[in-house]
This record gives sequence, structure tokens and C-alpha cells, in this order.
Amino acid sequence: MDRNPSPPVLSWDEEKDEEVARGDCIGSTVYSKHWLFGVLSGLLQIINPENTKSSSDDEEQQIELDEEMENEICRVWDMSMDEDVALFLKEFNAPDIFMGVLAKSKCPRLREICVGILGNMACFQEICISISNDKNLGQVLLYCLYDSDPPTLLETSRLLLTCLSRTEVASVWVEMIRELPAIYDSICFIMSSSTNVDLLVKVGEVVDKLFDLDEKLMLEWIRNGAAQPLDQPQQDSEERPVFRIVPCILEAAKQLRSENLEGLDVYMHILQLLTTVDDGIQAIVQCPDAGKDTWSLLFDLGCHEFCQSDDPPIILQEQKTVLASVFSVLSAIYASQAAQEYLKIEKDLPLIDSLTRVLQNVERCQKKPENSAESNTDETKKSDLMRDELHLKILKDISCEFLSNIFQALTKETMAQGLKEGHLSKQKCSCAFQNLLPLYSPAVEDFLKILHEVDKTLADDLEKSFPSLKV
Repeated sequence: MDRNPSPPVLSWDEEKDEEVARGDCIGSTVYSKHWLFGVLSGLLQIINPENTKSSSDDEEQQIELDEEMENEICRVWDMSMDEDVALFLKEFNAPDIFMGVLAKSKCPRLREICVGILGNMACFQEICISISNDKNLGQVLLYCLYDSDPPTLLETSRLLLTCLSRTEVASVWVEMIRELPAIYDSICFIMSSSTNVDLLVKVGEVVDKLFDLDEKLMLEWIRNGAAQPLDQPQQDSEERPVFRIVPCILEAAKQLRSENLEGLDVYMHILQLLTTVDDGIQAIVQCPDAGKDTWSLLFDLGCHEFCQSDDPPIILQEQKTVLASVFSVLSAIYASQAAQEYLKIEKDLPLIDSLTRVLQNVERCQKKPENSAESNTDETKKSDLMRDELHLKILKDISCEFLSNIFQALTKETMAQGLKEGHLSKQKCSCAFQNLLPLYSPAVEDFLKILHEVDKTLADDLEKSFPSLKV
């Protein structure tokens, strides 16, 4: 009777070879320690060559990476996403080897890969703390922000964002960045001149995280580009300080506008963070060009790009965070009372259309979860729904505050213009009142008083719909 063949019996030598192979594995992986030693030894030879004679051929070799070495070090880059490999690299003092490469090598590809490996290693808490506490390594990595190679800049920014996102070490990096003022210039240069979308997004995330973590650093960067300090009295009232940070942010935002919504969202949030301090608002409105450019870009985004009349209401879910930042910055500029041409209310009436449309869509989106299947008990989905609800509420609150400010700025003439051009109608006014009451009752009452003089019939109809407003 036939039977399945027995598995082959290993000889003593084969069993010994298999045991040796198991001992050569890194942790629970199948990666070879011996092979990895060989690659790292090759790196050591690159930065400490036995033949120290300098020649044009040597310099050319430093700039170009051998194809076989590139393939091997790229495998290490892929492997370093595994925690066992990352820990083994740390134990073998690989970060010191990579630091030597970054300090000595002129090869852009090799520098990019070494920073990329360190970035993967930094994803694990123990290694991130170790890298962050090595001040020499930290400085060498920050010097990479002065590099002209976009891939190296991208990997450096990714590593920096990873470290800044860990509460245990974030303050260490903020302090190191503060000690290197030239980083500000490098970041500004990238934001204002790069066309690399991935790099712009990652650098924006780094700046956003830095400003969110440390208001003092944000203030330093706001003042860095000033032609004269804010606390210095101006001899000539026509002289206005020039701030570099705002134009650079705007340039990056324009580059990302049609390319990457998430990246645009990041830069709008950076502008929003600037407006949380008075110096930041002044950085925007005191320089006429910066103020006008900021207002024009954000006005166009809010009125002509996001949440349009022919868009389905659900699209607001994708745009809610970027719209919240856009309206928040516009509202801060509007409330600053800067006497600029672009802030004249008759030019800004289309904002009423946008704000009321957003408020209508917020209400529709908020009803969706109630009508959906509530039997869903997935905790992740519940968490996502709660986060979406919070973001919608934030957008609603910002929109209401901004709309109330616009209502209070309306005059008899501008209200008549708004009615004539269709920016004000019974439907839009009803939507506005429904959202503004009762918190913004004074603004609504002032609006109604002027409306009585311009269109008594509409004012009476609105009072009937909202009895609490009747005098």
C-alpha cells in the first residue's frame, strides 16, 4: 500500500548548519546578521577609506553610489521597518555609522538612504529616545535641512516629524532647532521655492507641529523676517515691517492648492496658528502685500473653490478642516479692523453666500449619523464619527462668529447691494438666524433694524419666523 513519503532526515552536518543559520537570524526575522554586518562594514569603508589619496576620481566616486552598494543599503532601509532589525542596528551602533556618512559623504543618494533608515528606526520609542538624546547626531540630522537634495530633505523632515510627535523627546528637538536660527531660512526657502509636493507637505507638517508645540518659537519665527522689530517705534508711518514667514506659507499653499488637499489643509492650519497671537495677525495685516495676498487666496478658496452650490453636501466632510482654518484666518483679519481696500464690506458680500451654504451643509451632515445604522459597534468607526462631529462643530462655530462680524459691518447701502445681488435672501437670512441665535442675538437684532429700512417686507417675514426677535 502506497503512503506519503517520510520527510527527509537531516544528517548531523545539516542539523548543525540549520542551527547556525537560526543563530544568524536577527530576532524572529529571517534577516542575516552576517549579511548586515557586511553592508555596514562597506559603509565604514566609504567614510574611512584605506587609500586616503584625494583625486578627481575619488570625488566623483563620493558623489555617485556603486549600484551593488545602493541595492544592499536599500534592502537595509526596507528591513529597518522591522523592530527587531531596528533594535539590532542600534545595538551595532549603526546610528554612529550613519552620522559619519552624513558628516563626510557628498553622495546625495547615500545621504538620503541613511536618513531614511534613521527615520524608520525612530518610529520605535526606545530608539527614538536614544537618537534624540544624542545631541551630536541630532545636530548632524538638523544640518541636513541645509541640503539642496529634495529626497534628503524629505527624509530629514519625515524623521523630524516622527521625533516631534513623541511627547518624551519633542522638547529636545524644539530646543535644538531654536539653537540653529539658520533652520528658519532653510525652511522658508523650501516653502517659497520648492515644487516638490511631497517635500512641501512634509515640511509644512513639521512647521505646523513646531508652532503647535512651542508658541515662543512661533513668535521668534514671525519676528525673524521683520524689517524692524515690532516693539521699535516707527519713525515713518508709511514704513511697515516685512514678514517673510507669511509670504513663504502662502507660496507653498498656492503650489499645493490644486495638487494636494491635505497639504493645503496643513498650511491653512499654520496660518490659523499664526492668528492665535497678536504678532501673527500683525504679520499678516501690517504688510499690505502679505495681507492682500492672504485675503485674496483664502477668499478665493472659501468663495469659489470649496463647498460650491453644485457640490453634494457630503463633500463638506472632506473639506471641513481646511474650511475651518480658512474662515478662522479670514475672520481674524476681518476683526483686526485693518483699514485696507480688500476689507471693504461691499467687496466681501459673497462671503455671506459661502458661510450660509456651509452652515446648511453642516446641518445636513450632522443628520447623517442619526439616520445611519446604529447597530454598528465598531469602536474605530465610532471614534471616527465622534471626530467628524467635533470638526463639524468647530467649523460651525467659526462660521457663525465670522458671519456675525459681517452682519455687524453691514450698512444700509451695503445691505441694499447684498439684496440686489442675491447675497441676502429670505432663505439665506433664515439659515443665518437659525444658526446665530441665541448666542449672537445683538448682531441679528442690529441686522434687522437696518433691514427694516431697506426691505420692510423681508424684515417682517423674518420676525414672524423668529418671534423672539420681535421688539
